[in-house]
Amino acid sequence: MACLLLTNCHSLAHKARTELIGLTRPELLSCAGVPDADETRDGQEVLVWKQDQNVDGGVSVSTPFLIGVSIAGRGTCHFVATLRDGKVSRVSYTGPSQTLYGPLAACEPLIRDCEKYARTERASAVSQ
Repeated sequence: MACLLLTNCHSLAHKARTELIGLTRPELLSCAGVPDADETRDGQEVLVWKQDQNVDGGVSVSTPFLIGVSIAGRGTCHFVATLRDGKVSRVSYTGPSQTLYGPLAACEPLIRDCEKYARTERASAVSQ
């Protein structure tokens, strides 16, 4: 199960790096919300969303003999989208993340809705 979750979280953030390319600024804001920071320079706009609360990614096992084992990790994530001509041209992530579910697992809450939106919008555009 943990392996499945590890693969899912890891691949979701990696998929978003390509699937969000081409989203318009209004589409990005509608699925990610208002960014925590933004800056425009040299014709590019950089938007940043921050997940600074530690995201736990651990497993605890207890026994009847008051012996327990805990494998833990914590992580934060900053989701950075670069826009050129009003469309996403690059997606990157920063922040320390050492969760059991992978190095980008803390980023999943920030990009989950946008990745789903991009995937379903492209699928519906192809079927029309």
